[in-house]
Amino acid sequence: MNKKTRTFFRSALTLGIVGLLTLAASSQVKLRNALDYDGDGKADIGVWRQSENIWYLLKSNGNQFAGVNFGVLHTDTLTPGDFDGDGVGDIAVWRYTDGTWYRLNSSNGTFVATRFGLQGDECVQRDYDGDGRTDAAIIRRAAGANGAITWWILNSSNGSVSAYPFGVSSDDAAPGDFDGDGRFDIAVYRSGANPSSQSYFYYVRSIDNGFVAVPWGVGGDWVVPGDYDNDGKTDLAVARRGNPGDQVTWFVRRSSDGALYAKTFGDNETDTPVQNDYDGDGRTDIAMWRESTATFYILKSGGAGETTFVPFGFSTDQPIAAYDVH
Repeated sequence: MNKKTRTFFRSALTLGIVGLLTLAASSQVKLRNALDYDGDGKADIGVWRQSENIWYLLKSNGNQFAGVNFGVLHTDTLTPGDFDGDGVGDIAVWRYTDGTWYRLNSSNGTFVATRFGLQGDECVQRDYDGDGRTDAAIIRRAAGANGAITWWILNSSNGSVSAYPFGVSSDDAAPGDFDGDGRFDIAVYRSGANPSSQSYFYYVRSIDNGFVAVPWGVGGDWVVPGDYDNDGKTDLAVARRGNPGDQVTWFVRRSSDGALYAKTFGDNETDTPVQNDYDGDGRTDIAMWRESTATFYILKSGGAGETTFVPFGFSTDQPIAAYDVH
């Protein structure tokens, strides 16, 4: 083998390894990109002040503060995502009154409006086609507790629309990349009838269309998706509120080995989960927004696992990261 050939194979091997590492990190990276407004590889803290229709952001790169007027009170739903695929979060909303997605592309600052969905739909925007861009997507519930859920996805890769019936109207949508193929899987969480009843995750693997049912959680749990073990797959995760006055306990079924990870973090009566990758290590950090004090509490997965608290916003604000909690 001559020098030129050896160089070629060495480069190909390197690119192959990089490609595998990129795929392995795809699950949390894509969720992180939706909230990474400065492109430094870390989710940023942010709130939406509905009284002013302003997104307030604390960017982790130099603690830069930004305020962007975008959205309309009472008609818009926050829909964070990386719709233009540049690795930076786009400011985006869905207006239920006219079924239109409005966003500001971070790549070039352009304003984009796309009609998709009807009044009464729920937004579930993720990257379902694996092209690195968030797809506009909604679920539509038929009437009645046992009515069917239909998933409607506007594929950014080619502009086509996909429709999938999956779940019943009483389920919560819980999309995630459970098989690690770089595409988010359609999934629902069926909560138990009470705190002693078993709950289930149901999903369809995009890699082979295999149906999966996993018992995890009990009635009343929050669904808190993320890749907590950095294996490139979304882990089944819930946060349990318990009785009034209790702390919140997080239960994660690690996809890397199927083991349970449990952590007590947060106040039952004042906190809302806002998990994401705030330290940029590829793993989801357990995090809470405390409404009473307008403070973010983050248990960082990197380093010594220290807790960081950041006062930001007003108690009447809406934390942007809470979009991925059900």
